[in-house]
Parts: sequence; structure tokens; C-alpha cells
Amino acid sequence: MKFNKKLKTIFLDSHSKEFKIKGKVNIVLSPTLYWVKKLSLPVKYLRDAKKLLPSIFEDSLPQGNYSYMVYKSGDDFIAFAYEDKLILDTLAKKGIKNSNIANIYFAQSELVTLQTAYKIDKSHTLCVKDDIVLLLPSVLFEKTQYLDMSSIKHSKHSVTLTQFGHIVDKKSLYKIMALVIAFIVMIGIELFITQQKVAEITLAKEGLFSNYKLKPTMFQNRAMLKKYNTIHKKQMKIREYSGAILGLRLQSENRLVNLTLKEKVLVASFSGLVKGKESYIKQSLKKRKIAFKSSFKNKIFKVEIAL
Repeated sequence: MKFNKKLKTIFLDSHSKEFKIKGKVNIVLSPTLYWVKKLSLPVKYLRDAKKLLPSIFEDSLPQGNYSYMVYKSGDDFIAFAYEDKLILDTLAKKGIKNSNIANIYFAQSELVTLQTAYKIDKSHTLCVKDDIVLLLPSVLFEKTQYLDMSSIKHSKHSVTLTQFGHIVDKKSLYKIMALVIAFIVMIGIELFITQQKVAEITLAKEGLFSNYKLKPTMFQNRAMLKKYNTIHKKQMKIREYSGAILGLRLQSENRLVNLTLKEKVLVASFSGLVKGKESYIKQSLKKRKIAFKSSFKNKIFKVEIAL
């Protein structure tokens, strides 16, 4: 661990310039070089969670040969899918030899604690949204500073040798192969159990969508949720503003004659007011921090509140 802290760390992206490296370095992979999901799964062990990943990622990955990795974060699983060939080709294209690589990490595990957005280059900026590290165009952000890669404290979640055996020495690779052979029998026994768990998750998902009459895709469900959230917020504003109007302590000669909703505007009309004597109504609404417009017309004092 002491040796690793002294190593230089570089951020690898398909847009990175070619590197000139002497000695070994740690590599942090850009979010563009892998797929990541934050999951809640009905399994206890990482080995069981990893077996579910091909099925979980199946609908979201383009055609290709993928490897998978997973680790726990609190009660959730952070799951990855990536193409070994894509990463190796990118390393070679950017001038990084296998002999120069000490450890490889995902940006998700190393940069998830970022408190603000940081530039990687003039065109690309890293940020964290809903606990997921994203690489976005810099034009979406106003003022951001460049990320100091030397300040990163690496996690224990480096890409394991079983997934990157092609960049380690032969002795380590032979040990990994021996472990794989030793577990073949165990994998065969557990395959049926894993298939049952996959079937249970699929059945539970279908039941949930059916019971709550959800749309067939998450995209449609999110759009529906957004629509109902908007309606809910509007209804809450109508309730709040109507309550404020109805709760006014009107003077004996003043009356609320009309309270109507016109599209996105709540309109209240008062009678019995002389122009200049409506200040107590205005002050009452201002105390409740309600923005409004008011007017007099035909001896009627009107208040309009935008929702």
C-alpha cells in the first residue's frame, strides 16, 4: 500500500491525449469505458450478485463481449460491465504499455466522493449525480477547476486479476487458472440455484409492474412520475394559497365574493373595499411570503396568485 501511494495516477478516456510514461502508474478509467448500475439485490454474497449481472445488464448493453465486477456500498451493490478489448485498445492507443500498469480502477469507485464538478480537460467535466460518477460536456457547467489526480486516495476496488489476467505476469495467471478450475464443479452445482434466483427476480419485477399498473419501461415510468409530481406540487400550492385567502381576517364590511382557478392563476375577488384600504390584505399575504398581483375594477379588489 505504501508503494501504491507513491505511484502517479492518470485518468484514461478515449479523448485523452497520448501519454509519455516512465515506470508504473495507476489508471482511473473514465465512465465512458464502462457501464455502471447501483442495485438492490436479494442476495447476500458478492459471488451470487456477480452471477446475476449478465441478466441485469442484458437489456442496456450494445453488442459485445463483456466482463463484470461488483462490490457493496452500504446496503446496495455497485455493478460494472465493461469490454476488456475496448480498454486494452484505449490503453495502447494512448501509449500505455502493460508493463507500465500497476492498478486499474473505475472512476466510480475512486471519485464517487467528489463534492463538486471537476474538469478533466477543456471539453469534459466529472460530476456525481445520485451516487453515480458521470463525464459530461464542460459547457454544462459554469466555473470548474481541474481535478488533481495526485490527490486521489485509491480504494480497494481495483479491477481483479481474473478479469485482467492478460496484463499480469504468467505466474499469477497460472494461479488464477488453477482457482478457476477448482471452482468449476462448484459453479456447476450453483448454476441451477442461480437460475432460480434470476427467475424469482424476473417474476417479482413482472408482478410489481402488474400490481401497480406500471408502464413496460423505466423511461415511461419516470416520465409518468415526473408528470404526477408536477400535478402534486400544483395541487399543494392551490391548497396553500386557497387556505391563505380563506383564512384572511376580513373586516366586517369586506367580503370574499369569488375564488376561482384560471389555468395557472388563483384569483380572489373582494367587495366592500375602498381603494387604499386593502393594505391589510396585502400585508397578510406578504407575511406568508406569497407573491401576488392586485387590482381594483368596478369597486372589486382582485388578487391574482400565480401557481
